[in-house]
Amino acid sequence: MDNYFFWDVDPIAFTIPLINRPIAWYGILFAIGFFLGFYLLVSLVRKAQGWDKKEAVRFSEKLTVYVIIGTVVGARLGHILFYENLREYLLHPLDILKTWEGGLASHGGVVGIFIALTVFYFRQRKVSILRTVDLIVVPALLVGTLIRLGNFVNQEVLGTVTTVPWAVVFGHPIDGSLPTPRHPAQLYEALFYFAMFLTFWKLFPRMIAQTGRLAGLFFVAVFAFRFGVEFLKEEQSHLLGEHLFTMGQWLSIPLVFLGIILLWKERRGEVDQTTFLESR
Repeated sequence: MDNYFFWDVDPIAFTIPLINRPIAWYGILFAIGFFLGFYLLVSLVRKAQGWDKKEAVRFSEKLTVYVIIGTVVGARLGHILFYENLREYLLHPLDILKTWEGGLASHGGVVGIFIALTVFYFRQRKVSILRTVDLIVVPALLVGTLIRLGNFVNQEVLGTVTTVPWAVVFGHPIDGSLPTPRHPAQLYEALFYFAMFLTFWKLFPRMIAQTGRLAGLFFVAVFAFRFGVEFLKEEQSHLLGEHLFTMGQWLSIPLVFLGIILLWKERRGEVDQTTFLESR
C-alpha cells in the first residue's frame, strides 16, 4: 500500500475550552458552505428578481434559515429511515437529535428542503416554489461540494476497494473497516458538484427566465451522476443486503425522473403557474 495516498487527518478541528466540545471539520465546512451560499444567493436573487440589495438580503436571510432547517431535519430523518435500524431510534428517541455523531442523508435533505420551501412559500407568497428551487440550485451545488469534502476528512461515505493509481488508504475509516486502497468517492462527488456549480453559475443569467429549467437540469445531472458513482461506493444502508442497486441509487431514480418531467413541462410551456404561483 506504499504506492497509494494515505489519509488520516484528525476529523476534529479543535475543542471549545471549558465546555470541552469538539468541533469537527465536517461541521465547519457545512457552515462555510451555507455562509458562502447565502451571499451567493443574494446576488442571484437580485439578478433574477430585479430587487434592490435590501429586499434581496431580507428574502435570502429568511430563505436560508428555512433551507438550513429543512436540510438538517430532512437529512437526519432520511438517514434514520433509509440507512439505520429504525427500531433502535424508537427505543432511544433522543439519539435522533445527535447529529454530531454523524448520519445525514442527502436524499432526505432534498425532501426536507422541498417541505421547507413549501412552508416558506405559504408564509411569504413572493416567489413561486419552483422558481425558488431554481434560485437555490447554484448555492446548493457549492454546499454539496464542501459537504463531500467534509465526508472525506471524516473518512466516511467510503468508496469500494480498488487498485487504481489514485486510490486512497484511510487510516481510521469511520465504519471501523481496515485501511485498504479505496476509490476516493467523496472527492469524485466533490469535483463533479464543483464543476456543476461553475457551469450552472455561468448558465444562470440565460436560463433563470424559464422557470423550472435550472431545477430540471439540476435533478437530472446531479442524481444521474449520483446513481453512477454509487457503483464505486460501499453500501451504507443496513436495510439492504445483496441487491441490484444501493439505497442511494434507488433514492436517486425518482429525482432523475422529477428532473426529466420538469424539463419536459418547461419545454412544452406546461409549468403550472397556479401551482407555482408567481406574484412578481
